[in-house]
Amino acid sequence: MAVTIRDVAKAAGVSPSTVSRALSTPDIVDAATRERVLRVADHLGYQPNRAARGLITGRTGNIGLILPDLANPFFPSVVKGIQSQAHESDYQVFVADTDEDPYAELGLVRSLAKQVDGIILCSPRMKSSELREAAGLTPVVLVNRKAGSIPSVSVDNADGMRQVVEHLAGLGHRQIGFIAGPRSSWSTKERLRGLVTACDASNVELVELGNFAPTFEGGAEAAEGVLISGVTAVVAYNDLVALGLLNTMRQRGVDVPGDLSVVGIDNIQMSRVVHPALTTVSIPKERAGRRSVDLLIQLLTDPSGPTKFIHELPTELLVRQTTGPAAHQKQHPSARRQSAHQ
Repeated sequence: MAVTIRDVAKAAGVSPSTVSRALSTPDIVDAATRERVLRVADHLGYQPNRAARGLITGRTGNIGLILPDLANPFFPSVVKGIQSQAHESDYQVFVADTDEDPYAELGLVRSLAKQVDGIILCSPRMKSSELREAAGLTPVVLVNRKAGSIPSVSVDNADGMRQVVEHLAGLGHRQIGFIAGPRSSWSTKERLRGLVTACDASNVELVELGNFAPTFEGGAEAAEGVLISGVTAVVAYNDLVALGLLNTMRQRGVDVPGDLSVVGIDNIQMSRVVHPALTTVSIPKERAGRRSVDLLIQLLTDPSGPTKFIHELPTELLVRQTTGPAAHQKQHPSARRQSAHQ
């Protein structure tokens, strides 16, 4: 039989209302009494009813999580961090997937706002004005995005791109291509900005190869432009795009890294097991998820407190097998073959 609040009250020698206050609003209960109640509750294994506690505190004990595409292997690690940290803080997580549709995000926020205490928006594609509207509906924390003063956990894209360019420039590359992600992606803009700055500093030409879906298929689609461009190295929007590019280059007979160096971003698990193993910028995905939950709980507890609500985590370049010395040629073998047949 489940332990009730009356069982705790009887064992602690206090009234049920005192137990309720000790558990829900501990600051208004005498310290000695509070400690006794908590000790007895823990000894008896008492678990407060979530619905009843919500009526007392006005909290649901739920956190909403909205992300673009759960099938993208970048996001499960973030979700794992969020769920682990939420569980440790006695919160449940409701997950919603927008299927890369930025127009669905604000509607999901409106739907979830009354069912949760706050929402974590992971890599949202919304405009800044829409994010401000979302933050007006419920406490919001952004992951992999910055927008004014809205609490956020992001990564140092600029330093990540600096590491990539310095690595490639050190290998003799003087033309680096960038396969960008969706136009509405904040990460696309931040990574492009970082690449421009780093290439200028290293006297390297940056060739923008266009915007593509952040998927394996997007990388395959970008391959033709890479071949025509004559670049000796490519930075892909993420690892999935890089893997799609690698697969197509292998089919075209282009040697990686002999003819072309390729760098991804994210360090998903597949980046380590493909052949050749992908050089990539590692992003602390699970850590970002955990930090976002901490930030949201701090925001719920004391929104006007001195806590810093904008966090930026470091990135790290992991050099593997898809980067090497620049090829001494302006066109890749398959591109020359195509030109000869035209």
